Amino acid sequence: MGTFIDEYKSKLRTPDEAVKVVKSGDWVYLSHFAMFPQALDEALSKRVGEVNDVMVRGVCATVSPKICAADPEKKSFTYHSGYFSGHERKLGEKGLCYYIPGNYRNSPTFVRNGAFYPPNVAMIQVTTPDNNGYFNFGTAASYAKAICEMADIVILEANDQAPWVYGGEQESIHISEVDYVVEASYPLPILPTALNATDAERAIAAFLVEEIEDGSCLQFGIGGMPTTIAKMIADSDLKDLGIHSEMAATTFIDLIEKGKVNGSKKNIDRYKTVFTFSMGEKKLYDYLDRNPAFATYPVDITNDPARIALNDKQISINNTVEIDLYGQISSESSGIKQISGTGGQMDFTMGAFQSKGGKPFICLSSTTTHGGGQLISRIVPTIKTFSAVTTPRTFAPTVVTEYGKAKLTGKSTWKRAEMLIGLAHPDFRDDLIKAAQDQNLWTRTSKIS
Repeated sequence: MGTFIDEYKSKLRTPDEAVKVVKSGDWVYLSHFAMFPQALDEALSKRVGEVNDVMVRGVCATVSPKICAADPEKKSFTYHSGYFSGHERKLGEKGLCYYIPGNYRNSPTFVRNGAFYPPNVAMIQVTTPDNNGYFNFGTAASYAKAICEMADIVILEANDQAPWVYGGEQESIHISEVDYVVEASYPLPILPTALNATDAERAIAAFLVEEIEDGSCLQFGIGGMPTTIAKMIADSDLKDLGIHSEMAATTFIDLIEKGKVNGSKKNIDRYKTVFTFSMGEKKLYDYLDRNPAFATYPVDITNDPARIALNDKQISINNTVEIDLYGQISSESSGIKQISGTGGQMDFTMGAFQSKGGKPFICLSSTTTHGGGQLISRIVPTIKTFSAVTTPRTFAPTVVTEYGKAKLTGKSTWKRAEMLIGLAHPDFRDDLIKAAQDQNLWTRTSKIS
């Protein structure tokens, strides 16, 4: 105990002192999601003009990085993200945040094998240490351990308000593995639960709940529709459900407390709700703290399709921006505008396909509105030019809109077009039929049922 305390004290620095290690040309890796290191970011922002060409990399920052506000001309810092949050999307529109394409699951491997630029400095928010000298990565195991393993210098930001989350592996780091520690105290950023679901979201949720059986294992993320699905499940007769998901959300609490989710039928991590990161309300962070019902893993484990498939009846529910008549699924960008990121959509789609009794779903409301209130179809003839295809047509699963479900797997191009047009808003079906005809995707036997 004495040795640990002495080592801790010897490595303790103020944030301003700690960030002095950053040199011109360095790559600085930050911790992810709600664990964004706010004190170190603020300290680093004060070094504008002292360093040049420092590349900073985060993932889905839940606050707007101060280095961007302090250096709008990017003389000292260029900020990157592996998955755009709302804050980062706004920065991206101003040319202050650049997206790094990549499949989320592969990130730990790419850090370790040098496919990514190697981290010179890691700045990782963690919990305060336990009596054995270990810090916990809190709500973002993600690939924090891989970053720390490969960084030349590791700086921890120990936040006494961050929850300690139990894990399967790589959820913690020992004082002996780090170079410096700074102390901080602030609440984690809140992601409010979306309560006002649209009529379309409620209809989609109802179609999805029909597909869930007792003993199913669930994956879904954030937004109005997943919240609505969770509420419907909580009020249903379903039982013995499990969760193996990329994200843990506030809605999980109700499912567990109402006895719908217990993990008793899972083949791995039985009785555990598994995830790699969490964002939500304060009650979620409090609920996660030292709760043995949860287990966090690094993303290359949670998102491994082969591991996902080990649980029977894996249900994968993901959203998309648009889908074309060929079944190409664009979930992260609209033309050149980056909206979010690749994430783990493809991984969980593949994992659910391989799971015994598993079912992957891609969901979207049939329309959206643009500036001026113009209604546009999200089922389109072809994906918008320069939009990213997140899930290729070769892995297109069951697509759900408020007008029904269409299982695209194994269907021909003309059959997919027919089925997808049947899921489109009625106002756009005639135009989509004409487009399908122009694209040689319509046959004399085609129909909309």
